Amino acid sequence: MSNKTKALAVGEAHVHTYLGTPTDLKKDAVEAISAGLRTVLADVFALYIKTKNFHWHMSGRHFRDFHVLLDEQSDQIFAMTDPLAERARKLGGTTLHSIGEISRLTKVADNDALYVTPEDMLAELREDNLALTGRLRAVHAICDEGGDVATASLLEVWIDETERRTWFLFESTRPAFGGND
Repeated sequence: MSNKTKALAVGEAHVHTYLGTPTDLKKDAVEAISAGLRTVLADVFALYIKTKNFHWHMSGRHFRDFHVLLDEQSDQIFAMTDPLAERARKLGGTTLHSIGEISRLTKVADNDALYVTPEDMLAELREDNLALTGRLRAVHAICDEGGDVATASLLEVWIDETERRTWFLFESTRPAFGGND
């Protein structure tokens, strides 16, 4: 056994001993669900920062409406972070440890451009929220397989909220009344 393998085994033993929480869920289910929650949490943090970035850098004739919309959406996104992390811990799993881990796990692309049009901001956030919905559904499926109805229930609320954000962003970027791309 290599030193790295031994260190990993010792680390896992410490996690179980010091962070393990009693649960009736199977160990494999706890590991899969908490891994899914970690990935979603990384996406949620990245989407929060991106939404705030666009909120801070909004401009144009619809400034106030879009500025307020993104502020409301960022608050809603941030409100997911603690319940996501704590749910993983309630199961006896672990959650995120660092900005680096968020960076490694997230699927939300950064946008560091100095200027982005308001329409492009909203369209990008619409697609990011739509993709997050899919990732939330994927973790929900893992919960269903593992018999974790409590996490599934939380995810259902967040799926609904994410769909609402997607809807608002979609409606805000329509080129004309009644027209869809």
